[in-house]
Amino acid sequence: MSYDHRKYRPAPTINMPDRQWPNQVMTKAPLWCAVDLRDGNQALVEPMTVAQKLQMWDLMMRIGFKHVEVGFPAASQPDFDFVRELIDKNLIPEDVTIQVLVQAREDLIARTYQALEGSRQAIVHVYNSVNPTQRQYVFNTDKDGVKAIAVQGARWVREYSKRYPHTEWSFQYSPESFSSTEVDFAVEVCDAVIDEWRETGRPMIINLPATVEVSTPNVFADQVEWFCRNMRGRKDVSISIHTHNDRGCGVAAAELAVLAGADRIEGTLLGNGERTGNMDIVTMAMNLYSQGIDPELDLSDMDAIVSTVSACTQIALHPRHPYAGELVYTAFSGSHQDAIRKSLVAEKPDRYWDVAYLPIDPADLGRSYEAVIRINSQSGKGGVTYLLERDLGLQLPRWLQIDFSRRVQAEAEASSSEISPDQIRSLFERHYLQPAHGYQVKRFQLDQDQQESLRVELQTPNGAVHIAGEGEGAITALANAWERETGIRIDVLDYSEHALTEGTESRAAAYILLAVEGQRMCGVAIGRDVVNASLQAVINAAAQVPSLRKIA
Repeated sequence: MSYDHRKYRPAPTINMPDRQWPNQVMTKAPLWCAVDLRDGNQALVEPMTVAQKLQMWDLMMRIGFKHVEVGFPAASQPDFDFVRELIDKNLIPEDVTIQVLVQAREDLIARTYQALEGSRQAIVHVYNSVNPTQRQYVFNTDKDGVKAIAVQGARWVREYSKRYPHTEWSFQYSPESFSSTEVDFAVEVCDAVIDEWRETGRPMIINLPATVEVSTPNVFADQVEWFCRNMRGRKDVSISIHTHNDRGCGVAAAELAVLAGADRIEGTLLGNGERTGNMDIVTMAMNLYSQGIDPELDLSDMDAIVSTVSACTQIALHPRHPYAGELVYTAFSGSHQDAIRKSLVAEKPDRYWDVAYLPIDPADLGRSYEAVIRINSQSGKGGVTYLLERDLGLQLPRWLQIDFSRRVQAEAEASSSEISPDQIRSLFERHYLQPAHGYQVKRFQLDQDQQESLRVELQTPNGAVHIAGEGEGAITALANAWERETGIRIDVLDYSEHALTEGTESRAAAYILLAVEGQRMCGVAIGRDVVNASLQAVINAAAQVPSLRKIA
């Protein structure tokens, strides 16, 4: 049997009963560093062209990133050329710092500084892997051997920076595969690197990567907290986190790492990266936003972000991707649609967003409410009601909501597909506003005495018909007149109306529920005034019954 769980072992945990991160609460955004142009780019089937990189760069500047890892200039000529283009064409804003990655090798470090010559400020990010697997199988060395690689790399980074005194340098070190490394050894290596840099007075960043996500997010948070507690000179160093998504928990691990003491987060827009991807900055930033915390990134034009990233990476976004996917604010379920509709129309006692099933207002991200409620065979009256109110201004009574939702569901089941708003409007007009029977109010006269006296001229498929009746109101008078002509009893069960527009040319909508020969018939009409609309609504309901069309 090839599928055998016994070939794997659980990741080690840390015995830390006094851990503090579970008691912490995020109150501000971390410093973000976007690594799409380096880590994200190296994960693509077809790496980005210079034009695509510039398009991504422009997007990142609009969003507001202050740290951007722009490449591995010592590893490829395209990366080197791109870094030079940013510098030579003065494309880097004064408050933005570019970052480049380099292995702990002297020739690569020298080449890296050549790529960065002339930049105002830059971060040189050096790394080497320190976990047991790579010590044993890749480097064939022990702990002292990999620590020596790290220290020598830090020394070269320090010494080469002196050749370019006009740049404000920052130094960053990553013990690659930190998540798979003995945490005490990771501290030992990083302390040795910091010792090489401390006297320079340069800003220092220690980046703790979950190069491969091997444990639950709480275990990673324990590793980060233990590291922060036990390293030397914590106050002099910025702690950065770089998680991957092998277990599907990259965002959660980064969030808990911030609670555990991290200051800075590396990730990519929408999570592109090696294997299952990098930490998704959009998701984590929007998580903060949904809690009332300023993410310090402008994600208000989400569609532009999605289209740019998709065009540059040639990776389509899943429609259910958090916050950014096409369907993430869309409800097909009838009960969800009803709850959303009622929440949206309810008066809010305070300024806070509080809508069922919508953790944030889609409008904040440039999304319209047209996409919130969409109709298929799983939908109910709430969604249909919302669309008709939004598009036509109609406020359907409950009995009409039920009647029409059944018609919509039948249409959806017959087509086995989603029903568009245009189809819903057409269906409603066909069944209620423009019924096939062809009966219309031509003109009418309403006199008021002790009772309403009504005379109506109806236009029918067979010509004009005149009927007259009396009642307590125009609706009852018309029902009585029709009943007198046909001998068939008509009962008015319910009625409602409302204005559609304001002003002297306002129009009205009327809704009528009749009982005729044991059948319930719904009628709807829109007219120049309430009386006109009410009379036509009665006609639209009654004329659906074949026996009532005898008057013609």
